[in-house]
Amino acid sequence: MSVATHVDVPSGSPARVDTPAPGDPRLERLSLNQKTTDRWSLAEAVAGCAEAGIPALGVWREPVADVGTTTAARMVADAGLRVSSVCRGGFFTVADAAGRRAALDENRRALDEAAVLGAPCLVLVPGGLPGDRDLRGARARAAEAVEALVPHALEVGVRLAIEPMHPIFAADRGVVSTLGQALDMAEPLPADAVGVVVDTFHVWWEPGVEEQILRAADRIASYQVCEWITPLPADTLLSRGMMGDGHIDFAHLTSLVSAAGYAGDVEVEIFNADVWAADGRDVVATLARRYVELVEPHL
Repeated sequence: MSVATHVDVPSGSPARVDTPAPGDPRLERLSLNQKTTDRWSLAEAVAGCAEAGIPALGVWREPVADVGTTTAARMVADAGLRVSSVCRGGFFTVADAAGRRAALDENRRALDEAAVLGAPCLVLVPGGLPGDRDLRGARARAAEAVEALVPHALEVGVRLAIEPMHPIFAADRGVVSTLGQALDMAEPLPADAVGVVVDTFHVWWEPGVEEQILRAADRIASYQVCEWITPLPADTLLSRGMMGDGHIDFAHLTSLVSAAGYAGDVEVEIFNADVWAADGRDVVATLARRYVELVEPHL
């Protein structure tokens, strides 16, 4: 596929590099997170990855539930793919005891599903403020919940991956705002049971992120990439962009993650209305081009 005949989405700009063909060794660690092609069913995402030569898929529980976990695992395996992560667990910060017990039970089910899918980790979104202003209390409840899940994580062989989220999401979904805070939560617990997610969208701004990534070393359970774009859309949840369309230094962050010893898959996870509105094949082709241009050379 020639650069001259392809256009990147959603920018509409001419492609800067050729689209890597299936079998290109540069794609060996690339994973498509399902949210990037949000309109695709699980079957469509599996087919899209297989067609493009992307060997891994980060799955979400809702489309997996649409077909059943066992069926989903068979679909992925039959296509010759692997599951890089399961999204999502977490949401631990509810204030009442019954709500916390329900959250733990739901996360144990999510761990069981991840084990059937052969996923190495379950991504945890800690949760926000449950109608109050007690930020410290919410963070403490999240830490307690992660610790409570360790025995089950070890039993099923799936790692709990704490995802720190940009502070704009602290109130509604992610009271753990920095990689440093996530590591503080993870480090007292077994490394094979609890790790962290390094997501470029959430950590690119963090003061001292270089030291925190190197500190993470054997704790990095997942590396996710997407872009910080401006101006932010009205719905900030949908403010993730295609790599190369914004402000993040992917070479710098990827080199740090590699230096910390991470050798797993690299998921492209984009929440963006314009990306979601584009044809899925065009999205996959664009992200493959941007990945081999901006990310893969620094792994």
